[in-house]
Amino acid sequence: MQDLLEQLKDKRSPKRRSAAKKLRKLGNVEAGSYLLDALEKEIKDERTWETQYQIIMALGESSYTKALPFLMRLSDKRFEATMIYMALGDAIVRLSKQHENDASPALNLLESGNEMLADGALRAIAMLRMQPNREQTSAIIEFVSSFGLNEGIRFWVIAAAPGWEGDDVKHFLEQCKNSSREEFKDAADLALKKKYRKWQPL
Repeated sequence: MQDLLEQLKDKRSPKRRSAAKKLRKLGNVEAGSYLLDALEKEIKDERTWETQYQIIMALGESSYTKALPFLMRLSDKRFEATMIYMALGDAIVRLSKQHENDASPALNLLESGNEMLADGALRAIAMLRMQPNREQTSAIIEFVSSFGLNEGIRFWVIAAAPGWEGDDVKHFLEQCKNSSREEFKDAADLALKKKYRKWQPL
């Protein structure tokens, strides 16, 4: 891992991004302080948003909770590359949750007014296969149901839903089968069968 930590300091952004991707897969908390230091430098250059994205995702996977205040501050900043918000939403949920099924950090982000931040939060719920309580799942479904049938923000809720219970969950999934997007229909079919798929997000 030491080689990857050193690579985070490379002069070339693709090299730094490659290191962040590998550290993301490792998910080692000991990499956290190095990743945070790298992000504090990287975030100053808007041209390297892809590298910033991967470092943020690596921080989320590393469970380095000390990064949370900085990530929260970033979530209030304006970025041209909106994919950064996706990573921030994902990482903030991972680092904020108090237990494995705690969706309250995601619900807070749904109220941010930032759709990409919300989408990232919902993706974390799906990727972690969270099974929030009924009140939380109902709130999530109510939020995404205000968007059109083909709106991307619905996808990660469909992907998260195989482990969820409730008539509103079933109704939501049945509704999503009427989408014109094949990936929505396929994911909804799986969710109705209570089957998870291994997704591979960016």
